[in-house]
Amino acid sequence: MAATLHDVARLAGVSIKTVSNVINDYPHIRPTTKERVEAAIAELGYTPNLTARSLRSGRTGSIALAVPDLALAYFAELAASVIAAAEASGFVVTIEQTGSGGRQRELDLLTSPRRKMSDGLIFSPLEMSQDDVAHLDVDYPLVLLGERIFEGPTDHLTMRNVEAARAATEYLIDSGRRRIAIVGAHEGELIGSAALRLQGYREALEARGIPFDGRLIGGSIEWHRANGARSMREIIERGVGFDAVFALNDTLAFGAMRALQEAGLRVPDDVAVMGFDDIDEARYSIPSLTTVDPGRAWIARTAVSAVIERIEGLGAPPRLLLADFEIVQRESAPAVAR
Repeated sequence: MAATLHDVARLAGVSIKTVSNVINDYPHIRPTTKERVEAAIAELGYTPNLTARSLRSGRTGSIALAVPDLALAYFAELAASVIAAAEASGFVVTIEQTGSGGRQRELDLLTSPRRKMSDGLIFSPLEMSQDDVAHLDVDYPLVLLGERIFEGPTDHLTMRNVEAARAATEYLIDSGRRRIAIVGAHEGELIGSAALRLQGYREALEARGIPFDGRLIGGSIEWHRANGARSMREIIERGVGFDAVFALNDTLAFGAMRALQEAGLRVPDDVAVMGFDDIDEARYSIPSLTTVDPGRAWIARTAVSAVIERIEGLGAPPRLLLADFEIVQRESAPAVAR
């Protein structure tokens, strides 16, 4: 038979209430008492009744994570990191994809009755805009990710997109490259990952006295491998010379490298390639991909910590939290041009 709360209390030599306080992480417990209870839990293999605990506390013990598309490796790896961080704090994670539902799907998600099935939401919208900031004023703990909405009523975690893209472009320039193509731009976008990364690229060119050439900009609304390959082929077909490519995410970079190789261009000898996101596959592609690590692991851990703080009722003004980044040098763009 499964061990009970009574069994744990009897083995540890404490009251049932003390065992309950340890399980619920009550702060005012003597360390020696806590150690005895935890040892008894481990010895008996006791598992708390989460359903009963939820009924008593009014909480579900779960956090919802909403992302655009788990087919994109960045979001899949972000989700894995969120799950690990949440489990370490005693929470489970439910995941929802906004997918192809567009802006309305994202708005509906914020007001869905399913929100009552979790204690808080970590939300990464893709179709909402700054005009939708009022929709983030909800009555449950919410942490916002991404670059679609700023200065909202929630904690907001995001990357240093402009600074990171500028550093990536400067890295390519310092390695001897001067004609740097872009893959993944969103025409007309003012706020969003693509717009901010393109801004960083342009700032780097201007700072180094390199003229901006619109013929080197390849557009792609979606950021999958096929889009990277198509965008790269379009730039090649324009007949404009280039010696480097900055793909606005890693999966675009993989597609771009395929198109370059099909065109008989060697990476990195003829064309250096830089990605963005540092997904796991970047280590194993041939050649391995030089890329920007935008702080995804930190974002996941901090998002979980922030939403739990709100769940616990720790009041504080909404915060903008920015992740640090680094350039990860690999084979596709060595520090010195070959």
